[in-house]
Amino acid sequence: FAQPIPNVTVAVGRDANLPCVVEHLGTYKVAWIHIDRQMILTIHRHVISRIPRYSITYDNANTWLLHVSQAQQDDRGYYMCQVNTNPMISQVGYLQVVGDGNQNEFSVSIVYVCYVVVFPLTVPPNILDIESTPSSVAVRENQSINMTCRADGFPTPKIIWRREDGQSITVERKKKVMVYDGEQLQLIKVSRNEMGAYLCIATNGVPPSVSKRIILDFLRMIWVPNQLVGAPAGTDVTIDCHTEAHPRAIIYWVYNSVMVLPSKKYLIDYTENSYRAHMKLTIKNLQNGDFGNYRCISKNSLGETEGSIRVYATPLRNDSSRIIQPEVVFSMRTPDSNHASPNTATGDRKGTLAIGQSVFYTDFPPKEYGHSSSDHIADISHILSYISFLLLTLLPPRILFYAC
Repeated sequence: FAQPIPNVTVAVGRDANLPCVVEHLGTYKVAWIHIDRQMILTIHRHVISRIPRYSITYDNANTWLLHVSQAQQDDRGYYMCQVNTNPMISQVGYLQVVGDGNQNEFSVSIVYVCYVVVFPLTVPPNILDIESTPSSVAVRENQSINMTCRADGFPTPKIIWRREDGQSITVERKKKVMVYDGEQLQLIKVSRNEMGAYLCIATNGVPPSVSKRIILDFLRMIWVPNQLVGAPAGTDVTIDCHTEAHPRAIIYWVYNSVMVLPSKKYLIDYTENSYRAHMKLTIKNLQNGDFGNYRCISKNSLGETEGSIRVYATPLRNDSSRIIQPEVVFSMRTPDSNHASPNTATGDRKGTLAIGQSVFYTDFPPKEYGHSSSDHIADISHILSYISFLLLTLLPPRILFYAC
């Protein structure tokens, strides 16, 4: 500034001019602000205020002149002329408005004030949530992620990242840094050690700086080794499920919409290793009311996920008393009893076939029939020999194999 802003006193209804003389302005901008009203009046050659009595002129040398036409009592106060250098510089002058416009004499009040302040032209940083990563984000292990943090303000804010726990940030696969610059933070093949809170901090030299806390967590995962588990009534059965979660999750079993609690009926075994957990449920002395769907549920502050296991009934494998030997009927017929083979049995032959037992039966015509005389060769085709295999008892779900 080449000179201070003079303090001006005018009568109500008269015009007032406040000069601001700036040398070597270069590409910087000059703005006028009414401090008492907290109002930007002009920026460079543009009038920002909606009050039409304000205007700005520039003499193409070094003087910016603020015009206040028909001054009113509300126009009284401090006026600031500021240049958007870094740091900002400014000076202040005072406009005194007196009387009602009809007075010929009035007192003059002179106040000289010069100090540096930040006015609305210098906008502090503000993080744009709608254009930034949400405050909580979940990924799978070994998956890559880009976290974004955008801010506005004047001058343009600078964005840095750091971890809340003070640990280093791994960038570019192997490089570890305590502070990372840039709007986007890319983490490649995230590991469990990189879970936690990240701080995005925006600064532009205008206080206050602002920050956003983004918590990086792993997606909740749950899986069961067997979704179908069969066991006979009266026996014990064990089902299990595995989970991974961050933050740490609680795991529990649900059957028929009721949480399963440890008891003589239910034995629950739970092991945990960091973010992994394994839970087993043993159901004692299975009864009809114990068969059905069991749900393994994992829940933490981010939500819940579940897996389902169906327990179904199977027959006892060693209960041989329940297996009745099937009856087998052997039947042999010929279409013409006059040409019956001597080996052909009359009627049906019956017997029992034990599990694993084989039955062999052959029926070949003797030499004197068909083979010794060409006259009877054609008759061989008429000989039908077959065995009918009749199962009189079949117990599901037992599967037996039969071969003829």
